[in-house]
Amino acid sequence: MFPTRALFSQAVRVTLFTRAGCGLCDTAKHAVTQVHKRKPFDYSELDIMVPDNKPWRDVYEFDVPVLHVQSIQDQAKQALSDPKKLFHRWTEQEVENLVDEAEKQQK
Repeated sequence: MFPTRALFSQAVRVTLFTRAGCGLCDTAKHAVTQVHKRKPFDYSELDIMVPDNKPWRDVYEFDVPVLHVQSIQDQAKQALSDPKKLFHRWTEQEVENLVDEAEKQQK
């Protein structure tokens, strides 16, 4: 294991805003998953149709899938940078580029 890489995996948070039955979301998830296999980062999916996620549904109801890539500015407080966003369709390379940018903010 490479210690530096382990630190970076904790330095970037990626959130996929999605909904069930969304074909574009499935394609987007596949692209993010492929990058995640090569370059670990904190990854989560958020279904905007879950009642507790109504604030996100109000923002992204007609835009999913949406991807947020953020650097963690303060590990103790979990303070995050403003998100870099991708909407609707993206490539693995676009995801990897944003993760790389977020990692560089930590240096």
